[in-house]
Amino acid sequence: MPSFEDSLKKLETIVEQLEKGDLALEDSLRLFEEGVGLSAACKQELDAAEGKVQMLVKQRDGSLKAEPFLEEKSF
Repeated sequence: MPSFEDSLKKLETIVEQLEKGDLALEDSLRLFEEGVGLSAACKQELDAAEGKVQMLVKQRDGSLKAEPFLEEKSF
């Protein structure tokens, strides 16, 4: 299984090739399908990494407690 970095680099290459617009339809569809698969694999790996990230929060009594990292949402 390729690393996250290798998958991302391959995905970037695919996007560049598709943006050129000089590929045959069959080749474009094959690359698009490969890109979708790579994108899903990268997202899965990022989701797994996010689950491992924790923040240490200082409690009122001075102790530290590990809590899941929650991304702030801006409205």
